[in-house]
Amino acid sequence: MKIANASPSEVHPPFQPEKHEISVHELKQKLNQDEPIQLIDVREPMEHQIACLEGAQLIPMNNIPQHIEQLDPSREIILHCHHGMRSMQAAYYLYQNGFQNVKSLAGGIDQWAMEIDPTLNRY
Repeated sequence: MKIANASPSEVHPPFQPEKHEISVHELKQKLNQDEPIQLIDVREPMEHQIACLEGAQLIPMNNIPQHIEQLDPSREIILHCHHGMRSMQAAYYLYQNGFQNVKSLAGGIDQWAMEIDPTLNRY
């Protein structure tokens, strides 16, 4: 995934990972309250088949640049992967491309399976 360089006039505050992370419990609350979030799974299709979060749109991390027009910058975008590393990289990429309200799910779907839905397959 190539990261675009912003011109000085477009620069926003530096990306701070801790400000762009959401816990599984915070996500669960948002889903329970039907908040208008866009939930994106940045894992590979094979991983998505093993376990997935209901309502999550699958866009593998390396495909985000080709599908950026499918994302709504006016909505909160929450990205998840297996453990939270790829989704944080994708959050950084989106932030650098003008998406201010973007978060990575801390611990990924594995944390979700441990703390929220133990019926999900873990891998």
